[in-house]
This record gives sequence, structure tokens and C-alpha cells, in this order.
Amino acid sequence: MQRSAFRKSLNLLDLTFLGLGSIVGSGWLFASQGAAAMAGTEAWIAWIIGAVIFILLGLVYAELGAMMPRAGGFIRYPQYTHGKLAGFFLGVTAMLAYSSVAGVEVEAVRGYASKWWPALGSQDLFHPSTLGVFVEIILLIVFFLINYWSVNVFGKINSVVTAFKFIVPLLTVIMLLANFHPANFSVGGAHPGGISGVFQAVSLSGIAFAFLGWRQSVDFGAEAKNPQRDIPIAIILAILLATALYILLQLSYLGGVPTDLLQKSGGWANLQFQQAPFAELASAVGLLWLTNLLFVDAVISPSGTGNIYLSGTARVLFAWAKTGLFYSWFGKVDKRTGIPRGALWLSLILSVLWILPAQLSFWQGLVGAVTSATVLTYMVGPVSLHTLRQTSPDMHRPFRLGGMQVIAPLAFIGSSLIIYWSGWQVNVMLITIIIASLVLYFAFVDRDDLRGRIKEDWRGAAWLFFYYIFMLVVSRFGNYGQPKGWTATIPQPWDLLIVVVGALVFYYWGVQSKLPQPEIDTDEEDEELASIRPADV
Repeated sequence: MQRSAFRKSLNLLDLTFLGLGSIVGSGWLFASQGAAAMAGTEAWIAWIIGAVIFILLGLVYAELGAMMPRAGGFIRYPQYTHGKLAGFFLGVTAMLAYSSVAGVEVEAVRGYASKWWPALGSQDLFHPSTLGVFVEIILLIVFFLINYWSVNVFGKINSVVTAFKFIVPLLTVIMLLANFHPANFSVGGAHPGGISGVFQAVSLSGIAFAFLGWRQSVDFGAEAKNPQRDIPIAIILAILLATALYILLQLSYLGGVPTDLLQKSGGWANLQFQQAPFAELASAVGLLWLTNLLFVDAVISPSGTGNIYLSGTARVLFAWAKTGLFYSWFGKVDKRTGIPRGALWLSLILSVLWILPAQLSFWQGLVGAVTSATVLTYMVGPVSLHTLRQTSPDMHRPFRLGGMQVIAPLAFIGSSLIIYWSGWQVNVMLITIIIASLVLYFAFVDRDDLRGRIKEDWRGAAWLFFYYIFMLVVSRFGNYGQPKGWTATIPQPWDLLIVVVGALVFYYWGVQSKLPQPEIDTDEEDEELASIRPADV
């Protein structure tokens, strides 16, 4: 069987910085202000909730990623355990989630750059001019070229950029804590505030969005030097380092705002720095040098994340093509460079398409959608892990998750809550697209193969289809993201209880819907991974 030519170039530091560099993007620049507006002085609790959920997911994928390091593993594991239809659903979702992020990040870069080059914006930070859109496209092309030549060059450049963009927010924390105002924690005025504000902040302020990048260590697993050891460590390190940084940033924001400015604004919901929250806050307390440094970092930080996501999108498209449910040309790796160049070209095109509607407000309008779509790709992982423990107990597991039978269901519940908190307006758009994509499934799948296994594939994916319907219904009658004039039918906290109970039902339905034996491909792996043989599974 012919093997692909992925180069084993990434070490533990590279993988950790891939995750950390993707996590620390534009999220930290905006999310602290958004969380404070929704949850007030309890905003730091929202960061802890988000961190716990993503640590649970990270532990699940630490075992999966070390056991089966695959390019774009997130959309391949569900197909291994539940068949082609389940893999197709995840492929569509991942394409939506991944391809949009590079556009979101270059929008942030362009917005901050408009501080020095006002012609890049038409109204404010979030509205690009025609010139601004052109500059965003140029940035995407630069990312494309960095990724086009070598994964080794890409990994080293990312490590340097990540080191810089981690130092700047840490310096911001130190300086703002030196100007801390404890009286701020007695000021109210958040909207909606309370526990509802905390939950809403997790999904809609940018908190969950700020954690999404941890998965890059899994996506680049086929290019790691020692994936079985390094992937689990890289995932956990990236999440823990980012969590510590984000909580410190949130506390420094809450305490760093001048108390008189906060009171004059009428509370947290009305305190809105128009261009750049941390940079303008630094200016308000007289730290002009930090203001300038933050504007520089605000260009570099999202650039690093956009660069990673453009490359990550190519791996996802590659993985989708490898499942046989997308054009095979995108599942090929260039022999000279070890790069899936066809998929990288499509990644560039899709990213450009996201930024063409120049008047869209990306950070305000897309973060919730990107978050929900991305978590929809994560939530099947716990089910796949549980099923592999049952069907393949003897498969080599360099990292074996202790307490899996508790952690995996909790990770699934946490994912479902984030999706629910994203709200009706986000979920109706995403889930409708996913369900409508069934038309493409029947267009791509081989007719003879379809007739032979349609019942088996439907059995493996039916739980996922009805899970989408369930989340759509509970979002419609719940308390988050409803259009003006709509009222919630399910009161709190009963809506959360319904989501939790429903998630458990679908989780165990998913576990029971597994294939009798996983269908694991090995054609892209090197000799070290050839030990995962059909006879072993």
C-alpha cells in the first residue's frame, strides 16, 4: 500500500506552541471586555468553566491523538468508529469551522492596523474598506506561502511568533495589576449578569473561541517526530498555560479599569472601549508604551493564529478527502515538501470567501458561529474513545486516560452546553447547513458501496442526526440567542437540565451505535505507525 510523504518535523515544543499559538490569537484581545459586559465581576468564572470543558476534551483527544496520530484526526476518528455518514457530518462541520477562522483573524489584524492606517477601515475597527479587504487577502496569501514550502519552516516560524505573543499579554497582566482597583469588584451593571451572564459569556463573548486552538496538536499528529509521547503532553500544556494567562488577563481587566471611568459609564455593560480594549485601557491609565506594544502584538498575535488555521484547514480537507467523501485530489501529499498542497490551495480559497462580504462585522458576528461549529466537531470524540475501549481494548495506547467512563461523558455534556449557550440564531444556521449537506453525501459516496452499507452507516450516524435535531429544538425554546420579540418557553435552570440529560442519552446511544469493529486506515502512516494493523483492531 502506498504511503503518503508527511515529514516528521515537529517536536514537543513545536506541537505545544502550535496549540498555544492557535489558542492565543484575537480571543484575548476582545473576550475580557465581552465577558465583563455579560457577567461583570463574575467573568473570571466563565473562563474557568470554559477551561474545564476544554481540558476534559483535551484529555479525551490526548488518548485518541497518541493512539492514532492522523492529519485532521477530528473528522477521521468518528468515521473509524461510526461509519462514513458520521464522518461526512463531521467533515462538513469541520470545513465550516476551520475555514472561517483565518478570515476572522485577518479581520482582527486589519482592524488593529487601521489605528496607523485609517484607510483600512470604512466605519470602525470591525468594518473594512475595500482597501482593507485587499490587505486581508494579501495576508492570507502570505500565510499560504509560509505553509506552502515546508512544515518545518512553518513550525519554527510559529514557535518564534508564539513566544512573542505570549510574552506581551503576560506583560500586560503585570502592568495592569500594578494599577489594580479593588473597588471595581463592587460595581454592577452587567447584562444579563448573574449565572446567565456567566454561561452566555462562555460561548458568545469569545471565551470558548479563545480556547479552540488546542486541537492543532492532533491535526498535525502525522507530522510529529514522537506523536505517541508528545501529543498528549502538548495538548495539556497548551490548555493549562492558556488558562492561567486568560484568567490573569480577565482579573487585570476587571481591576485595571479606573473606577471613576467605570462608574461614569454606568457599569460593565456600558463600558465599551471602541477600538482595542486592552490597548485603550493601558492608555487610560497612562501606560502609553504598553499601548503601542499592544497594538503591535494585536497585529502579530492574530496573524500567528491565522497562519496556523490556514494550515490546519488544509489538514482537515486532506482528512476529509482521505475518507472517500470528498474529491480525492485534496487527499494527496506533495512528495518533495510533505505538504497537502491541493488542500492548502482550497484552504486559501475558502478563507478568502469568508472575508469578501466587506461590511460584515466578523468578530461580532462570526465568533459564536465559529465556536459552535468547532465544538460540534469535538463532541463526537468522547463517544469514539468510549467505543474504541470496547471494540479495541488491546490497541496500543501510549497515553491511557484514567477515569474515561466519567471524563468522556462529562466532555460530551460540556460540549453540548457550549453549543446550547451559542443560542438559537447561531445553531439554526449551522445545523440546517449540516443536515442539508446530506445531498452532497449521496453525491460523493460510491453508489455500489452505498447500497452495500447504507443500513450500517445510518445505524452508526442516526444518533448524531437526531442529536442535531434535539439541539435545534432546545435552542429554539431555550434562553440564549433568541431574536427580539421571542420569549423562552423553558425556564432556567430546567433548560440546562434538559440539555444535560439529553446529552447523556445521546452519548450512550452513540456508544451503542458503534461499528462492530473500527475501520482504521493506515495508508498515510510511516513504519512506526504500521504497528496499528487490522489484526490488532
